[in-house]
Amino acid sequence: MSTHSLQPGNAPSPEYTRHPDLWFADGSIVLQAELTQFRVHTSVLARRSLFFHDMFTLPQPSSSSSTDEDCSCPLVVLQDSATDVANLLVAFYDGPSFGNNDREDFRVVSGILRLATKYMVDSLREEAIRHLEVAWPGTLKGWDVREEVASAWEVEGGCQHALRYPSPIDVINLAREVNAPSLLPSAFYDLSRYHFSQIFEQTAVEEALRGVSGATVPTMSLTDIQCLVLGKEASQQCISTLIHSMGTICHRDHRHKTSGGHSSPLPSGVINAHRRRASCTSAMACRKEFSELVQLATQHYLFDREKGCADPLYVAEELGQLKSAEFSECEPCARALESWAVRERVKMWRLLPAWFRLET
Repeated sequence: MSTHSLQPGNAPSPEYTRHPDLWFADGSIVLQAELTQFRVHTSVLARRSLFFHDMFTLPQPSSSSSTDEDCSCPLVVLQDSATDVANLLVAFYDGPSFGNNDREDFRVVSGILRLATKYMVDSLREEAIRHLEVAWPGTLKGWDVREEVASAWEVEGGCQHALRYPSPIDVINLAREVNAPSLLPSAFYDLSRYHFSQIFEQTAVEEALRGVSGATVPTMSLTDIQCLVLGKEASQQCISTLIHSMGTICHRDHRHKTSGGHSSPLPSGVINAHRRRASCTSAMACRKEFSELVQLATQHYLFDREKGCADPLYVAEELGQLKSAEFSECEPCARALESWAVRERVKMWRLLPAWFRLET
């Protein structure tokens, strides 16, 4: 490959330095990335990487000069980050040791994933993706756990919820680069919760967390920007639909009569759950309460744009808890509302690939 070269070892230029931990006296090959050299074992590389296994089967140079006066190993020049190569080699020798999916951990894992993909280290690639899926899950249950971790971190540290994890733009770009589509739905959904100013203008906090003064805002492809905009529009429409459906009195041909002959005040989306439970015990009071809850939710999420206004999964969960079964005068209606919210969240999660045009 044009990005690598295997050549007889030559005396390293003065600016090259040996890696302090990855220079083995009995190593049989020297890898060079940027200004760092690593003396490692061909047997280890060949065992872990199909790329290196195949490369070492090719005819080698008939002679080799030492890279320095103490080493006569051949030299392989890699066009990769020295930090990423070091992290990859540590994973080769010691096994991967991933962290808690925060921003620093993502920098390490994303580098390993890129190189594991590039050098065909399939087992390590799969393990890195599984690790990232903890923070960027493919299930609603996994998403809820992720959000609980971020909320606890926000309370304990006093930092913004969104800063617990790396930028979803970085995750989207990584997933596209290494062909890891399982990371995309949750990453796009997370990004859709941001205001456009947060997406396209880097704040001082983001700049500090990236550790680079004056760093440019991370960008996405035009196709992914289009996917984001369409998905963000779909999520906003979903919130409006949720709020309105919560307070919709059952249509004439779908009305469910309680044991007392009164029409149920429940939205059509919760009729089936209601039928399996005891009947509404206070139809007029429940109808009035649902109407007030709709007004409250409309004001909070659609007009005032308060917390969660761009997060339909959060909104559905909150709506399901507005009429507490423990304290409500009508437990059947409260239980039915909770069940409706659970089903709506499951439905939304399944729609994420369609919202963001990720279906293949």
